[in-house]
Amino acid sequence: MNNFAIGVDLGGTNLRIAAVDEHGHLVEKITLGSKIPPSRDHVIDDMCAAILGLTEKYKNSASLLGIGIGIAGILDIRSGLVRESPNLPGWVDYPVRAEIERRLDTVVVLENDANAAALGEQWLGAARNFPDMAMITLGTGVGGALVLRGKIWHGMLGMAGEFGHTTIEPEGNPCGCGNRGCLEQYASATAVVRMAKEAIASGGALVLARAAQSDAEFNAESIYSLAIQGDEDARRVFRRVGRALGIALATLVNSLNLPMHVIGGGVSHAWEIFSPAIFEELRRRSMVYAATAPTDPMAAGQGASTRKTIITRALLGSDAGLYGAARLPMMAAVTRR
Repeated sequence: MNNFAIGVDLGGTNLRIAAVDEHGHLVEKITLGSKIPPSRDHVIDDMCAAILGLTEKYKNSASLLGIGIGIAGILDIRSGLVRESPNLPGWVDYPVRAEIERRLDTVVVLENDANAAALGEQWLGAARNFPDMAMITLGTGVGGALVLRGKIWHGMLGMAGEFGHTTIEPEGNPCGCGNRGCLEQYASATAVVRMAKEAIASGGALVLARAAQSDAEFNAESIYSLAIQGDEDARRVFRRVGRALGIALATLVNSLNLPMHVIGGGVSHAWEIFSPAIFEELRRRSMVYAATAPTDPMAAGQGASTRKTIITRALLGSDAGLYGAARLPMMAAVTRR
């Protein structure tokens, strides 16, 4: 087996750990629990035990290059601190990198989860062979990341790529960040449910209303199911998602002129419904996109000319962050040589 690294995806619902070799082959993946326990020490104990198990299992056939950890929240990349994470209460200003390095005596690289996902897609997914790319992740919220010349662009404090808080509607829906009309308020799974409930409250949207009454877990996936069955009100919600993304992407394309933009996260499953609205908005709002759009933007992807502006769906699904996290210590090892 080739040398390998350990990638960790530490989320609000589970802890996933994988061994990935230098060529991007997933050697083994472990998922721990259905819910992250409240105890910080419990999480670290489980994580380190799983990492040690994988390391011991493969140490005779390959060398461990290090450990990469993707975590949602505000991180201090230089010091290895989790400043704050919405999914991990009790982790405020926690020196997670130092603690794991102390326990395991190996290199640990800490990264924001959206950045890790972008790096995974740039290494093995939709943006393979594109050293410059941007990613927008559509989940409970909206995250984002920039990869420039094959490396994550962190900005001054590690906060670059907060595309979810790009203003789409200047006096729009209030956002938890303190702004109004953020992309997150129109393109996240939470926003999809809110917009569906607004349609119901308006007195129409009878199919959505029946679904909301009968489905205790009425969520973005439920609304997507109705949309693919042809319900116009559900489809209208996802067209609103596409329009919001198109506005945000127009600003991004005009500002950076990158060749590749990847849309990932759970809401991206509705790509075929909302993406036409993305391209419609882009052509209206970005002269750069209008001049560089592929002949068939829906078919654009790997192998497309870098002189075209590509907007496409992610390929690696929920494993993008694992691959990207594993890639981090591999890149660090090359830098150290």
